[in-house]
Amino acid sequence: MRKRGGVFFAGLGWAFCMSSGLAAIVEEALDGPMRETPEFVYCTRARYDDGHWYANIGYYCDDEAKKAYAGNGQPDAGVLYRYNLKTRQSSVILDARGGSVRDPHVDYDGRTILFSYRPAGTHHYHLYEIQSDGSGLRQITDGPWDDYEPCRLPDGDILFVSTRCKRWVSCWYTQVGIMYRCRPDGSGMRCVSANIEHDNTPAVLPDGRILYMRWEYIDRSQVEYHHLWTMNPDGTGVNVYFGNMHSWTVMIDALPVPGTQEVIASFSPGHGANEHEGFATLVSQQRGPDAQDAAVRIKHTGRIRDPYPVTRDLFLVAKGKSVAFLTRDGKEETILTDPVTPVHEPRVLRPRPREPVIPSRITPGMPNGQFVLLDVYQGRHMEGVKRGDIKKLLVLEALPKPVNFSGGMDLTSWSGTFNLERVLGTVPVEEDGSASFLAPAGRPLFFVALDADDLSVKRMQSFANLMPGETFTCIGCHETRSGAAEARRSEATPLALQRSPSVIQPFEDLPDVPDFQRDIQPILDRHCVTCHNPQKRAGTLNLAAARAPRFSNTYVALLARRQVADGANGLGNRPPRTIGSSASPLLARISGSHHSVKVSPPEWRMVWLWIEAAAPYAGSYAALRNTEEQRYYGHAGNKIFGECRDVFKRRCAECHKNTAEQNVSGFPFNWGIRRDKEKKKLGRPAGSHERIILPDDPARFYDAGVLVDYTRPACSSLLLAPLAKAAGGAGRCTREVFKDTRDVDYKKLLASIESGKKLYDARPPWGAPGWRPNPQYVREMKRFGILAADFDPEKDTLDPFATDQAYWRSLWPER
Repeated sequence: MRKRGGVFFAGLGWAFCMSSGLAAIVEEALDGPMRETPEFVYCTRARYDDGHWYANIGYYCDDEAKKAYAGNGQPDAGVLYRYNLKTRQSSVILDARGGSVRDPHVDYDGRTILFSYRPAGTHHYHLYEIQSDGSGLRQITDGPWDDYEPCRLPDGDILFVSTRCKRWVSCWYTQVGIMYRCRPDGSGMRCVSANIEHDNTPAVLPDGRILYMRWEYIDRSQVEYHHLWTMNPDGTGVNVYFGNMHSWTVMIDALPVPGTQEVIASFSPGHGANEHEGFATLVSQQRGPDAQDAAVRIKHTGRIRDPYPVTRDLFLVAKGKSVAFLTRDGKEETILTDPVTPVHEPRVLRPRPREPVIPSRITPGMPNGQFVLLDVYQGRHMEGVKRGDIKKLLVLEALPKPVNFSGGMDLTSWSGTFNLERVLGTVPVEEDGSASFLAPAGRPLFFVALDADDLSVKRMQSFANLMPGETFTCIGCHETRSGAAEARRSEATPLALQRSPSVIQPFEDLPDVPDFQRDIQPILDRHCVTCHNPQKRAGTLNLAAARAPRFSNTYVALLARRQVADGANGLGNRPPRTIGSSASPLLARISGSHHSVKVSPPEWRMVWLWIEAAAPYAGSYAALRNTEEQRYYGHAGNKIFGECRDVFKRRCAECHKNTAEQNVSGFPFNWGIRRDKEKKKLGRPAGSHERIILPDDPARFYDAGVLVDYTRPACSSLLLAPLAKAAGGAGRCTREVFKDTRDVDYKKLLASIESGKKLYDARPPWGAPGWRPNPQYVREMKRFGILAADFDPEKDTLDPFATDQAYWRSLWPER
């Protein structure tokens, strides 16, 4: 080993440091594409603490003083280097120590480097440009946002990822970045993505399209769909490149391989790893996006980062504190090793031809685009759907979050959707299965196929978006995307294209974003609580409004009794009629089939709309609780299931065991343990964190949300079920546990619930009179320009629903 300039370099010469086969490939590169400039750039920077691939910009939502970027608020060791393969010498391009550099991108001229730079003492990454000799440092973007992962477009503009989108990861504490583009001087900034979650690592394909990683989880698992997509540089023509159908890994840092139709990417295992670390994988799309065996991991290698194709058979990769060569057949050789700091993003310094410029298809200023669906019946997983079944498409919008404080759904749903969904309305489907309609541009939309009774047939479980003036054509419902389009070009013109495009018909006098307590509970109060109340409990079910841990008793009971079929955080492309209104018995029960209970048409439509909007609990993101609030309200539950553990052990444990083998009725009930056990009974693959409730599941009785009633503590099922009927209880336990209310343990349980009630009364939760938004929600709404800078939540009134709506409108494209 030889040391120069504080960096260790492997080998005294190619013949001595690597095998003859690898040496031959390297020499071929040096005699060919790297002959004039046998150099590459790379950078050093500290790691960041968070394990997620994306949590490396900005601050954490709970605490703006807690930084997520490299170094986590401490001085970073950022340096941008160039390294000469022939002389084995390294030289500094930019010494940014104290600050951070990332994502170097070598321009077409082979000399100019685009990169993201956070100078010492600052907190945001912005785009910069510098020459490979260290001259000409120039700042391109600025502002209170993070701009990163840039690439030069064939027309000279810059495409990059940015937090200018003003949204937070729906299942974590950090900010979202999606794709923007600007002119070379940073002007003309505009968003080219509608994603509510992360886009990452855009790159230009040989045909001029953009290849990038898109993370999404519309009505499905948050940890399984972060795959490769393409779009045109203006944001039109968004389409899947590889993945999105099967539960898989994070596919990131993808670049086209010269002389092939492949790309090389880091397949970061599971839900992804820190700094995009994963396995070097070659991907071919020639057999379509679903051919899982078309992704081939390069053998004999461990995890790498930032793969860069030098030639068809040779790649540069970062590994820990080193840069290495990697060959197609798995040979690997370290080139350099930094003794202290991790090394990132090696990129060859060489000129290259520009890809074709794809003309823009955008009509600036237009509020809409047009979707054309050729045949809704053509697609995957459409078993049992007959021609003529589908009459309409329901159009919905996935709504981004202005704050988030956990890895779960918190008050948005009970292990269902992470995001609120706006119901825009319906459009007709013609007899031949075609549809054509105008839709708002720049917004993440998805569709539900409806039958003649407006019941769901098939749910999209992904999203599509339009740019202003764009016309986007798709074949069918979850079509295979390979070969089918050509087969239809000779067919007759679809009926929907023989008329003007439809306009989405909204539902008048109904909220487009429902809230359970505001919109659904009053309907249940009018029609259901006569029988399903704390005293009568027909069918052992109480639907009277009652405050419980996290949600209301009613909300949990409906889901636990499988009366509502949401996505349950499961997998995508579910079979027809398994999600939404057609699979939700509640709608039939309120339509006259259940003891003559029949709600009015507007009431039925309201319940239907709530179900199709993914059955949320809170209809505003203002309801999301920060960490301190979660701990506070969690303490109320701990008073019951923690302080009364001795009671459960003495009086309940004989029947209610809490083990991995028999976790049906244990206290406290553990859905996670039980999910892993019950997956085997589903007869289908399940999501990693899916809410699994089996038919007639005993578990429906044992969630804290149905056991505890903070509104009427003495009416809690936790007390009534073991209490003898003669004493006013339900007597549902297999033996008489509490003979009467004078039992010492009964009194202890009651006191613990009353103690929890006092905590809730002292700090009203979401939906209760006196509720107030948390400081972080107010902070972000001020930062986004929605609330006035002098807004004071202690003095000023805030309508959470109107505030959210103003926030979402602010994200729409300017007209």
